[in-house]
Amino acid sequence: MTDLRHENHQNGEGFERQDLGSPPIFAFIISVVVTGVLVYYVIRLLYHMQAWHERKHQKTISPMVQAEQDTRTVAPEKIRQFPEPRLERNERTEINDFRYYEEETLNSYDWVDQSAGVARIPITRAMQLIAERGLPTTPRTGKVPPSPVNMAREAAAKSDTSNLQKAPANKTPAKGQPQ
Repeated sequence: MTDLRHENHQNGEGFERQDLGSPPIFAFIISVVVTGVLVYYVIRLLYHMQAWHERKHQKTISPMVQAEQDTRTVAPEKIRQFPEPRLERNERTEINDFRYYEEETLNSYDWVDQSAGVARIPITRAMQLIAERGLPTTPRTGKVPPSPVNMAREAAAKSDTSNLQKAPANKTPAKGQPQ
């Protein structure tokens, strides 16, 4: 049995003659490239056929509607007509503009509702004011804080008519009493 194992090797030198050679590897690479090119052209042909079918079966537009010729490109002034969220053209500049706007909002004074006297102050100033004055957590004395329970109680008390004595509208005389 040991003779069978060692008769194919010559002193441990050389290479196995049964290894895969370079021609089959090159043939495989060429077949992959050719298959990729064929798939590309088949898919491109399918897309062109689909576009042709869509154009052929497209519904006719009313003559009253003025359609744009090229709907794939949009002028910059028409972008604002699209509802939010819009696609981003350049996310880095847009996120920088958004962050700048948010920073400006957080660190500036402005009116939120001038007629009601509501203003926006910088967040650092708001934190200083809260640290100095504290949060209004307790109601002022003499006032009941508005709550759904208290509002329901007040409404029930206002609509309660059980204490009022109303005279019945139709009195029927009892038996034996004169009409």
